[in-house]
Amino acid sequence: MTAQGDDAGAAQEKRAEEKRAEEERAVEQALALVGRQPQAAHASPDRSGATTTPASLSATPRPGRHTSTSPPPGPPTSASLTSGAAASGAATPDIPTPDIPTPDIPTPDALTPDALTPDAPAAVASAPGASASGPTSRRGNSPSHGSAPSSRGHRASATAWAGARALAERLGRSAPLAAHRLPLDRALGYVLAEAVVALTDLPSFDTSAMDGWVVAGPGPWSAREGEGLLAGRGATEPLPDGQALRIATGARLPADVTAVIRSEHAHCDETKGLLHATREVVPGQDIRPRGQECRSGDELLPVGTVVTPPVLGLAAAAGYDALVVVPRPRVDVFVLGDELLTTGLPREGLIRDALGPMLAPWLRALGAEVAEPRRLGDDAGALRRALVSSDADLILTTGGTAAGPVDHVHPVLAEIGAELLIDGVSVRPGHPMLLARLAEGGPCLVGLPGNPLAAVSGLLTLAEPLVRGIAGRPAQEPYRASVHEEVHGHPHDTRLIPVVHRDDSVVPLHYNGPAMLRGIAGADGLAVVPPGGVRSGTEVEILDLPWASASPWTEGCFT
Repeated sequence: MTAQGDDAGAAQEKRAEEKRAEEERAVEQALALVGRQPQAAHASPDRSGATTTPASLSATPRPGRHTSTSPPPGPPTSASLTSGAAASGAATPDIPTPDIPTPDIPTPDALTPDALTPDAPAAVASAPGASASGPTSRRGNSPSHGSAPSSRGHRASATAWAGARALAERLGRSAPLAAHRLPLDRALGYVLAEAVVALTDLPSFDTSAMDGWVVAGPGPWSAREGEGLLAGRGATEPLPDGQALRIATGARLPADVTAVIRSEHAHCDETKGLLHATREVVPGQDIRPRGQECRSGDELLPVGTVVTPPVLGLAAAAGYDALVVVPRPRVDVFVLGDELLTTGLPREGLIRDALGPMLAPWLRALGAEVAEPRRLGDDAGALRRALVSSDADLILTTGGTAAGPVDHVHPVLAEIGAELLIDGVSVRPGHPMLLARLAEGGPCLVGLPGNPLAAVSGLLTLAEPLVRGIAGRPAQEPYRASVHEEVHGHPHDTRLIPVVHRDDSVVPLHYNGPAMLRGIAGADGLAVVPPGGVRSGTEVEILDLPWASASPWTEGCFT
């Protein structure tokens, strides 16, 4: 081996040692932040407020939501502040059986990222503040919410992006589906909790598909006088062979007729009172026979179908006045940060709150029922009171997920005994996001970073699949599209890049930094870019935005 080769090998070994030391420092930082006494696993809430416990534990179900305003006895524990399998241990939750039929979705055996994605890459620890999108801040990678760097950095416990998303969906689907009956005019956008089964044949009698003449036997036919047969009339007398009678679309046909001849394909000789067909008459033509669309008892729509306008129309045609649907998931949004303004221009170190106006309508587009966002500022006590008094199915917080002097999310979760299932995700932007389950029948919580695009990343990674699971909505079929140009990636993490569809490919949009919304405002999806990036023409997974199909996307200033 040459001297030059020896030098290169030594340099490579030195870099490897530095990387290992850097990872060890990150682990030590995380342990220093969360080092506390271990505690037993927490009970998990179901949709009705009852709780289920791990198989190795026993607990009495507690009715209603967690409403106590005082913290539980005993010190906070490390079991509350670790992610993945370390957070939930080896115990497996007993998932209650739904009271109503549910879509064919596998019940999770263990709500941990490791159990869900055994082949997922291990979390990668990087230097604090290292990011493809810029330095982190006191608000979980959020320069818009302060400029002090986060001492937490990219946590060694970060969960792989695919594993985090799968865990969120399974956690949502682990709760049994509730159901209630809504009249058709209120059911739009809900999810069917009970299949729609045909209550009658459709159509329920033979009808005419066209305006024209109904005829019996071979022609020419004797044309009977009068207004003929109209829609909405009852049964009529049989039509003798050799006769024809005018008929309107939708009118009930006499028994044993031969066909319907459209008006434009018939000629009536009024002097002789005879009807002639100008085209060949095929028996059964332009007749909608009874049961053509469905027979009584046929399943028209399965459980899990989203109620759209056509679904309402089909249900009405089948005789339904109301549908049995899953209640919308209830979501509370708590906006953190003393520096946020709700009106006017930014001034004197204060900035406008972009997340409060954005998150509620976004969550409603996902089928959730969202309360008006509450602005709590940087007040740990207010945050604790809001969490323990919430009766929502899901809580979203914005900002405060890092380890700065006013980042209160982690300490408050530890104080109230929450179980931290995910503490950081290997994705950029948005890696300081978190997923927790509050104790004693409380809701799940998704902590979003304070940066706007980082918060969108957290919304799509954790909140969207969790909401979809709670609502019983089917998962979007994954699909891939080729990128129109090279996309730079993070060395170790997944990147989510706003894109817009152009013909058979997607075009990455500019202004995609973690603090920016200009790119996502012009996007109809996000590309899931693997570590290291991709070349032009490479196919990547695409996450659709809920309003993508309804938006007239144009080139403009976004590309």
